[in-house]
Amino acid sequence: MLQELVSYFGILASIWMLVGVYGVAKRYPNYSHKNQFCSELGASGSPTERLSPAVNNYPLALLFCGFGFYIILVPEGNWALGVIGGLIVCHGLATAVAGFFPMDPDPYTTSPSRACNFHSFAGMVMLLSLLIAPLLVWFVSPLNSLFAWFSTACVLVCIGFSYQLANAYKQKRNCGLYQRLSYGAQLVWLSALCFIV
Repeated sequence: MLQELVSYFGILASIWMLVGVYGVAKRYPNYSHKNQFCSELGASGSPTERLSPAVNNYPLALLFCGFGFYIILVPEGNWALGVIGGLIVCHGLATAVAGFFPMDPDPYTTSPSRACNFHSFAGMVMLLSLLIAPLLVWFVSPLNSLFAWFSTACVLVCIGFSYQLANAYKQKRNCGLYQRLSYGAQLVWLSALCFIV
């Protein structure tokens, strides 16, 4: 029963992310999902600095890590599936680190604090872990090739929106939109993995 529940932690994390970010944002006056990063909810000095990691980062970290360990322990899995599980665990740990170390109030600062640097590094680990993991699906047996192509498509969509995010960051507009679309592509893949493994 517990094992079956953990097997759906991937899709539960995706739902939690949507509900959690939306709910916390309601307590942040004039927060813009289109123009502000998700991390600004937990930024140093923000109205939801403590609430955001408590509602989002830490519970999500547990869900990601739990699902990752489930993937690692799949009896019929090979080395690639084990690495995928390990990367999902890394994603979970980085999620917790990103919550513990808040970003600076100004996301465009040219002199970030030490905490913000840790936060940014954790964010990079989060991004890369779920960019590499889907590509390893090609080496997993007995997962079918259709899911491998789907995984690759999710990676390409994520990269495409990440590129748009980089441009939006330079223009200081629509950053929230492209961050959500980029991460959304990764969460779609993670949710689909729940039904494949």
